[in-house]
Formats: sequence, C-alpha cells, structure tokens
Amino acid sequence: MKKVGILYGQESTFPQAFIEAVNAKKEKNIFAEAVHIDKVLQGEATDYAVIIDRISQDVPFYRGYLKNAAICGTAVLNNPFWWSADEKFFNNALATKVGVPVPKTVLLPSNQLPTDTNSNSFRNLAYPLDWESIFQYVTFPAYFKPFAGGGWKNVYKLENAEDFFKAYSETGQLVMMLQEEVVFDDYYRCYCLGGKEVRIMQYEPRNPHHLRYVTDAKPAGKKLLATIKDYVLRLNKALGYDFNTVEFAIRDGVPLAIDFCNPAPDADVNSVGQENFDWVVENAAKMAIARAKAHKDGQLNLTWGSFVTEATAGKLVSAETSK
Repeated sequence: MKKVGILYGQESTFPQAFIEAVNAKKEKNIFAEAVHIDKVLQGEATDYAVIIDRISQDVPFYRGYLKNAAICGTAVLNNPFWWSADEKFFNNALATKVGVPVPKTVLLPSNQLPTDTNSNSFRNLAYPLDWESIFQYVTFPAYFKPFAGGGWKNVYKLENAEDFFKAYSETGQLVMMLQEEVVFDDYYRCYCLGGKEVRIMQYEPRNPHHLRYVTDAKPAGKKLLATIKDYVLRLNKALGYDFNTVEFAIRDGVPLAIDFCNPAPDADVNSVGQENFDWVVENAAKMAIARAKAHKDGQLNLTWGSFVTEATAGKLVSAETSK
C-alpha cells in the first residue's frame, strides 16, 4: 500500500476534499489520509510515499520532519529543501534569466542590525547606500515589502523618498525589497500543478480577500493567455515547484510576474470559488497519485528545478533551458 498524506494546519476545505478525491479514484494500493506524526527519529522513513505540504512554512518542526522524510524516500510536494532556500528577490532575479518580465526590484539590508551583530559585521556595506541611483532605477510610486514575506504583511505603498525613509524606519530587522509600482489593466493568478497543469484565473488584488477571484470580467485574448501559460511553465520549471501560484499584472499588454513564490497557495473554496476549487482538488489528487505510482524505494523522490539541475552541470539557467 502506498500512502498519500497531506500535512496541513488551519485549512478546512481543501485537505479533506483532497483526501476524498484521491480515495474516490480507487487506485489499486493507493490510499490518502491526513499525516499522523507521533515521533520523528533521525534517518527513519515515514509510512508515506507522498506528502502534500501545506503548513511547514509556519511550523519549523514540520519542516524538519519533512526533510527527514524526504531523505528517506518520501516524495514531499513541495521539495522542503528548495522551499527552505527560496525567497522572492531570488525569484525575481531568476525570472530575468528565464525570459519572464518582472518589475524593477532592489534588495535592501535591514534597517536595524540583526541580533548578535554590530557595525563591524557590515564592513563590506557602504553607508549610506547609493539612494539616488536606487530611486532612479525603481522610480516612485513604488512598493516596499519583505524579500521573503507573504500574505501582504509589512507591505507599503510609497509615493516618494520621504515615504520610503519613514517606512524603512519601521521595518526593524526585516530584509526588504523596493519594487516599482505596476499600474495594471488586468491581473491574473495562476495555479501550476506538477509543473504542467495550469489554471489561469482573473484576479483583483485590490478587492476584499473573498472577492478577489473575478467571475464577470471580459474574456482574455488567446495570445495573452498563451503567453501567461508559457511564463507560468517557465518559472515553475526553473523553480521546481510541484504546487504553486504565479501572479501577473498586465501592463500595456505585457504580463509582468508579480508574485510567484507561493508553495502553499490559497485553495479554500470560500475564497477561490467552487470552479477553481474543484480544479485544484482534482489536479492535486491526480498529481499525488501519479507521484505515488512513480515512487521508488531506496531513492530520493523529490522534484528539483532547472536552476538546480543546470547548476549541478555547471551551467547558468537560461530562457532556453526553461522552455
């Protein structure tokens, strides 16, 4: 019996629907359930061939459990080693290498010194930074947000340099990034599962959370949808995520990737809507079953993106290798 587990926290609708969808398919020797943990012993395998991870970003203990499971052969979706290393500024840098347009973005050191450091820890950092060229590159209005954050926490919209320095003084030890504002005509959020299945959803990030998935907008053009799908696949091939969402702002007909580091994306029926929910449940179930069937004892069963696989071959990731 190959067990498929789902590890989750405060979610109420997706986990149980996923379990039911997998079991309803009655695949021989494949069974899904909520992950049950009563002990974690170093180097000892779990009972699961596949685990869908929906919570370890918030619970470090779970991340440790999943890494241990992964080195013992469990196919953890998403790869807990890569997820631990990834962050949003790197994502933007990677996008520039795989041919996906992104807003101009600059990484900035934390306003306050990290704990257990002092000024000697930053002898390689210029004070002050070259604020003039940074502001000229990004331009205002701009957004200021954590380089590894999420959930719209500690996000500021800035109109000028004065706004920036005021916001900067409030960010403590957070490492932040300054990003140009994209005034968009349309906006899309896209699920990508298994590195191949894509669902493009019209989205309005300025609406209340439960009204962001738009159902009454005019249909998008086929060329735009094809470009968006291509960009989604490029990014997820490079990143190696099994389960992710990518957001695009459309400016003058060009999709700019705004946010594509969402390895535990919203899948609640009350926010994404019934049709999107049904799609993600069905495709997550199919993905998990396929990975369970492909699971092989005695080997790593993780997904690694082209950034890692090309790097191990001594190559730089490029737009060509991401296609």
